[in-house]
Amino acid sequence: MASFRNHRIVIASLFLPTTAVLGESGPPTPEQPIQHPQNSQQQQLQQQGDAEKTIPAVATRLAAAVAASAAAGDAGSAKKPLKPSLITNASHTRQSSASGPLKSIVEDLKDKSRYATPSTRSPTNEAANPFTKLTRFALESEARTLTPSTARKHQTAHPESQSAPRLRRKQSRSSSRRAPSASGTPLSPTSNHSDLFDPAFQTWHVEPNGHCNGGLKNAVDSVGDRMRKKMWVGTLGTCTDGFGDDLRKDIDKRMLAQRSGLPVWIPDAEFQSCYDEFCHQVLWPCLHYAVPDAPKTKLFYESASYKQYVAVNQRFADAILANHQEGDIIWVNDYHLLLLPAMLRASPLLSPSTPIGFFMHVAFPSSEIFRCLSVRKDLLRGMLGADMVGFQTANYARHFRQTVSRILSFEALPKGIQVPEGEGLPTQGVAGEGGEGEKMPRVRDGVGERGRFVDVGVFPMGIDVKQLRIRKQEPEVAEWVQVLKQRYAGMKIVVGRDKLDEIQGVRHKLLAFEAFLTSYPEFASSRTVLIQVALQTTESNELGAGGIAAIVSRINSRFSTLTYQPVVFLHVADLTFAQYLALLSVADAFIVTSLREGMALRTHEYVECQEGRWRPLVLSEFTGSYSYSGFRSCIAVNPWDTRGTAAAIHQALTMGDEEARSRWEDLHNHVTTQTAQTFVTSFLNRCLRAHTEHSHSQQDADALAVPSLSQNLPLLLPRYKHSRKRLILIDFEGTLWQRDLSRAGLVGMAKGEYDFPEEAVRVLGKLADEAGGRNEVWLLSGLKVGEGVLERVRERVPRVGIVAENGCFIKTRAVGGGTGEWINMVANINLTWKSSCLEMLNYFMERTPGSFIEERQASVVWRFWTGEGGDCADRQWAQRQAAEAQNHIFDSLGERYGLRIIPGKNSFLVLPNNVSRSTAVGAILHPGGPARSPHSPLRSNSFSSNTSASSRGPIIHVSSSPIATASGGWMPSHDRSNSGFSTGVGGFSSSGGGFDGGFGNNGGLEDVDFLLAMSSDEKLLRRLNEFEGAETVSTSGRGKGTDAKWRMEGDCVGVLEGFAALG
Repeated sequence: MASFRNHRIVIASLFLPTTAVLGESGPPTPEQPIQHPQNSQQQQLQQQGDAEKTIPAVATRLAAAVAASAAAGDAGSAKKPLKPSLITNASHTRQSSASGPLKSIVEDLKDKSRYATPSTRSPTNEAANPFTKLTRFALESEARTLTPSTARKHQTAHPESQSAPRLRRKQSRSSSRRAPSASGTPLSPTSNHSDLFDPAFQTWHVEPNGHCNGGLKNAVDSVGDRMRKKMWVGTLGTCTDGFGDDLRKDIDKRMLAQRSGLPVWIPDAEFQSCYDEFCHQVLWPCLHYAVPDAPKTKLFYESASYKQYVAVNQRFADAILANHQEGDIIWVNDYHLLLLPAMLRASPLLSPSTPIGFFMHVAFPSSEIFRCLSVRKDLLRGMLGADMVGFQTANYARHFRQTVSRILSFEALPKGIQVPEGEGLPTQGVAGEGGEGEKMPRVRDGVGERGRFVDVGVFPMGIDVKQLRIRKQEPEVAEWVQVLKQRYAGMKIVVGRDKLDEIQGVRHKLLAFEAFLTSYPEFASSRTVLIQVALQTTESNELGAGGIAAIVSRINSRFSTLTYQPVVFLHVADLTFAQYLALLSVADAFIVTSLREGMALRTHEYVECQEGRWRPLVLSEFTGSYSYSGFRSCIAVNPWDTRGTAAAIHQALTMGDEEARSRWEDLHNHVTTQTAQTFVTSFLNRCLRAHTEHSHSQQDADALAVPSLSQNLPLLLPRYKHSRKRLILIDFEGTLWQRDLSRAGLVGMAKGEYDFPEEAVRVLGKLADEAGGRNEVWLLSGLKVGEGVLERVRERVPRVGIVAENGCFIKTRAVGGGTGEWINMVANINLTWKSSCLEMLNYFMERTPGSFIEERQASVVWRFWTGEGGDCADRQWAQRQAAEAQNHIFDSLGERYGLRIIPGKNSFLVLPNNVSRSTAVGAILHPGGPARSPHSPLRSNSFSSNTSASSRGPIIHVSSSPIATASGGWMPSHDRSNSGFSTGVGGFSSSGGGFDGGFGNNGGLEDVDFLLAMSSDEKLLRRLNEFEGAETVSTSGRGKGTDAKWRMEGDCVGVLEGFAALG
C-alpha cells in the first residue's frame, strides 16, 4: 500500500495557519533559542539561590530585557512594546495581544515584594492576575499604545485552544485586523477602503492566524518531513473586501510559495452570515446537544444563512479544483465545510483517482438531535462525498452511522456506509431538502447495490509530546514556576481553561467550586484558589454562558479575605504560553466540566506537564477524551451534578501521592501513545487505503464498458463447452423469478398462491443433470426455508444446491437418490433477538398502513410499502417510519446481538451480520464445506408454517423446527465487512474468518476452469472476479456502475438454455 508521503496533501480548513496583515511588520521580539538542558546546566540552576527566582529577581531580569529591546526599538522606524516571554519558532507561540496603554511596574514589584510574600497582600491592593505585574510592563517614558495591526493571538495544541476560535468575523475584519494608518493609529470601521490602494498600504507581512485550528496545525507540523508536500486552503481571517486585485494576486503568490497556503477570497458579508450565523448559531449548538428553545428557535430552524454556507463551501471547492494536481489527497476538516466533499466528488474537474477524507474535530450528536436540522440530508450527503469520514471517538462514529441509516435509509455497517448508486450525490450540485434532484433507482429487497462504500473510522487527536517537552524545559517556564509557587505559597491551585460559552460548562464549574468551598470550609480557610483561563468566543455565546461574571463576583465577595481571593479569572490574552505551562506544572488539580466536547487536548497538556508531581485530573464524562480507556483513570464527573463535582474536587486535592501517581501513569501512557503524529499518519494512510479499496468513479463508468452477455454469448460458449469442471451460481429472485412484491402478491404467497417458474426450474435441472457430471449448480435466494417456492425447487431439482435467507441456510446437492439436506449456518448464533425485533416492528406496522412483516427462520423483513405510486405522501410517511424502526432496532439490538440492517427500496432486512450470500459461497467453495463433505441428517427435516393476522397485515411465521447443524472449519466466525471472502493461494478464503484454505485436493474443485455467476449482488460479483476462471454477470439492470464482466439484457432463462444445450 502506498504511503501518503508520496502525495501532496491538500488541507482544507476554514482558516489558514497564517494570515496577511497590511503594513510593515514591527521589530521582532527578542527570541531565545530552545535549549536542551544538560546535566551541567541543571546543576548550575540548582546551585543558584532562591533569591534569583524570587519576584524581584525575575522583575530585574525582565526590566533589563525591556531596556535592551527599547534601545533596539529606537533604532528602527517602528516602535513596539515588548512582552517578557521568550518566543521560539515552535508550534506553541504567543505574541502580544494587549490593546491599551502599558505602565511600568518594575519598581513597584521591587518595593512590594522585597520582604512580603504575595500571599500576604490584600487583594484590594493587588490585581488578581498573578502574571499582570510581570507581563504588562514598559518604561514610563516610552509608554505607548499598541495598534490593532500588531495584535496577535495565542495558539495551543488543540482545536479549541486558539484565543478567538469563533470570534465574530465582523469584529475581526473591522477592528482587530484593520490596516494601520500612516500616523500609527488604526483605521476606523468607517474608513474609506479606497485608501488601501495607496502605495503606502501595499506592503504586508505574514503573522500567525489566531483563528486557525491550532490542534490541526500542530498535528500537521509534528510529522515534519514525512509530509513532504502540502497545501493549506482557507481564509485569512481578516477583512478582505478592500483588497485590490493586484494585492490579492501578490498575497496568493507569496502565501503559496512561502507558507504553502492558498487563500480563499470570500466577501465579508457572505462569510459573516455563514460563520457567525449558520456555523455558530445553528451547527455548533446542534452538534453539541444544545438545540435552543424559544425565543431562539427562529434563528435555529429558519436560518436563511444556509445559502451563504453553501456559497462558502462552493468557493472552497472552486479554489481546490483550480489548483488540483494528479496525486493529491484532499483532507477536509470540521463542520464549517460539511458540503465540500460532495461538491468536489461531483465535479468533473476532479480526477477520479483523488482520495478525499473528511474529519470532524467536534462532537457528532445522536440522530434525535441531528434530525432537527432542516438541511440534514444535504449535510449528510455532503459528508458522504468523501472516501472516509473520521471522528474523534467510536460513539461519534456510531452516531453518524445511525443518523445516515435513519435519515437517508442507507445501509450502515460497522466499517462504514454503503451508498446506493445515484443516492449519495445530488445530480445538480447541492439541492435543498426537498429537491435532491433525480436519483438512480435502487435495487431489490435484500440485495446490496454497488454504489459507493464510505469508510467511517475513529482517529483520536493527540498533542505533539516531543515539542511540548522541549517547551516546558525552557528557563522562562522554570522562572514562572518559582513565581507561582511564591505567589500561592501554602495554597491549593485548581486550574481550568475553557471557552466562554455554555457548552464548555464554565458556569457549572464555578457553581461546583462554590459548593466545594461551602461543603469543605477548611479548604476555604486554607486558601484553595481556582485559576480559570477563559478563551474568547462569539458575543452571543458569551451572553448564553449563564452570567459567569456574576457568579465569580458572588464567590469572591462571599469567601474573600484581606489576603485571599478564591477565583482568579483570566483571559487567554493575559498570559503567555510559557506562563500557561508553568500554571499547568504547579496545579494541584485540573478540571474540565464540558457539557459536550470532541477531544479535550488541554487535559493532555496538563498530564504531560505534571510529570514529577502526578496530580489528578477531574474530567467531564461527556468529553471525547473520557471515552478512551487510558483516561478512565481520571476523576470522572457529571457537570450537571454540582455536589458530585464538588466532591470530585475534594477527592483530587486530598488524594494520596501513591494513588495519584498510579492514575497519572495510566493517563500519561495514553497521551504518549495517541500523539499528534499518530493521528495524522493513521488518518491519511487509512484514507488512501479506503479510496483504493472502495471508491469507484461513477463518471468513468460507461454503458459500453460492460458488454451485454446476450449479445456476446457466442464468445463464452466455446469456453463452457471445452471446460472440464464448471461451477454455476445463479440468483433466484430477480434473475430467474420475478417475485410479486405487491400486498396482494405477498398475501397470496403466504397462502401458497404464486406463479411457480416452471421453465426456469426445468433449465436448472437440465444444467445440473449434465451427463458428464461436470456442472455444479447453486441457487442463491433470500427466501425462507421449509415451505413454499424453495421447497418445491428442492423437490423438482434435487441436484441443485440452494442458499436460502441470504446465506443463513444451505441445502446441499443431492448425492445418490436423496434430495439433499438443509445446513444451518447460524446454529451458533443467538436468535433471541427476533422476539424483541418483531415487537418493535408490530408497533410500527400498526402506524404504517399497508405494511407487512415477514418472519423467517433467522431473519426478519419489514415491507413498509406495498402500494403503487412513486413519491406519494403515504410512501414518504412509510419511509420515515422505516427509518425510525431501523434506528430503534439498531440502538437496542444491533450491537448487543451483532445484527445488520440492509435497506431496500420498499423494505429492509434484519439478519446477523456474520452471514451473507458471499459467506455462503465461501463455505460452499471451502474444502470442508457442505458441498464437499457429505452430512447425514442430524435431526428431522420437517417444517411447519403458521400464519397470523393483525389489523394491518399478516405476519408470516416459519417454525423453529430443528435442521442439520453446520460444523467444521468452514463455519464463519465474523464478517465485519460482509464481503464474504477473498482469493488466496489456490482459491477462495473468507476475509471475515473461517474460510481459509480455498480449493483443496479433498474438495475436488482444484480443477474448476469455468465459473459462471449471475447475480445482482455486486459485492459477491466483485469478489468472484478475483477468481481466474470467473465469468460474472450483473442482473441489476444497469449498464454502468458494476464490477461484473458482463451485464444481462433480456431473458436470463434463454441465456442459460444456450449453455444447457451444449451439455
